[in-house]
Amino acid sequence: MAGHIQDRWYKTDAGPDGKPRRVKTERHGIGLRYRARYIGPDGSEKSKSFPDKQKRKAEQWLANIEADMSRGDYLDPDAGKVTFEKYATEWMATQITDPLTRESVESRLRLHAIPHLGARPLASFTPSHLRLWLRTLEDRGLSAGYRRGIFAHVSTVFTAAVEDRIIRTNPCSGRSVRAPRLEPRKVKPWPAERIKAVHSALPDRYQALVNLAAGCGLRQGEAFGLAVEDVDFLGGVVHVVRQVKLLRLSRPVFAPPKGGKERDVPLPESVALALAGHLQRHPAVKVTLPWKTLDGPPVTASLVFTSPMGLPLDRNRFNDRVWRPALRAAGIETGRDNGMHALRHFYASVLLDAGESIKALSEYLGHHDPGFTLRTYTHLMPSSGTRTRAAVDRVFADDEPAIDGPGTAQEGA
Repeated sequence: MAGHIQDRWYKTDAGPDGKPRRVKTERHGIGLRYRARYIGPDGSEKSKSFPDKQKRKAEQWLANIEADMSRGDYLDPDAGKVTFEKYATEWMATQITDPLTRESVESRLRLHAIPHLGARPLASFTPSHLRLWLRTLEDRGLSAGYRRGIFAHVSTVFTAAVEDRIIRTNPCSGRSVRAPRLEPRKVKPWPAERIKAVHSALPDRYQALVNLAAGCGLRQGEAFGLAVEDVDFLGGVVHVVRQVKLLRLSRPVFAPPKGGKERDVPLPESVALALAGHLQRHPAVKVTLPWKTLDGPPVTASLVFTSPMGLPLDRNRFNDRVWRPALRAAGIETGRDNGMHALRHFYASVLLDAGESIKALSEYLGHHDPGFTLRTYTHLMPSSGTRTRAAVDRVFADDEPAIDGPGTAQEGA
């Protein structure tokens, strides 16, 4: 057995005859009688106390500790006393994701998780605590998608605690704890007329952004980070290798595309002509920004699109002062579905309508998984019934009998 049981109500002393005898201690009848003690893997002593008449329970507890150690499943009983706030704060300090993602995660945890869960020890959480917390977020009117993201962050913290051998299970994985369901919403691509209307409503120095995003599927930050050296006009390819991101206090940096996924995208001739014309009227500007972090190494690129002052485009300023005014001028609502990302959806709808494969579209869009592309745009794919009819019609098109009209039979009679 790992360790031993101490009886704090009795001790063994040498009697007058020199033989050992049990005598009552000063603690006799006071407090918990049995103290189970053992040495943990870190060399420190651990213990747990039990009341009178529960010596067998103390022995069983020690036996379980020994079994856990032999299986490699041992957890320090004191480890789970750390609060969610303390552990989450330490966990956030160890993350190595890109700075913008890290800032987003930290903000969500501090605003929506730590105020409700922070003071509770990790080992004390039950699924009911998570259900109550999720209901609180729902009552505050947060969207399902936003709540789902917060829940994912909290679950990741608990998973890390399990891997660090602080708790045995993740309370977020309980069957009764369900992540908020996303509201079903299908992407509705803009019609070509709307694309043209916004293009015309934008100032001249930004019109080619529409051609680029709608014709090559670039994200807004990727379009802002496009450099002349990334465009192969002769080969008909756009190399997507960077984006402009905003970190603390809206300070810009260059960073890899989302997910670190660089890619090559076909450059249609119409988009190439639009970019060439844009560069004639608004020459590229060399811009130097830190790479990935505010203190990262400086990187210089000849940006195709910049502000009138030659600065990298700030998405917040651009959306507020350029994009939304153009939408209003074109008679379009300025809601969440009508950001620059709508141009990317248009690009996807055009390619699918032309018969492009999901795998190729996923590569061009820079998605991490073709399955995500399929789930997002499957409703835009031509129906199987339409494809079947068209395929059969093509096979039998040359075998159909000529229709000579009702007079033919009479003449041959």
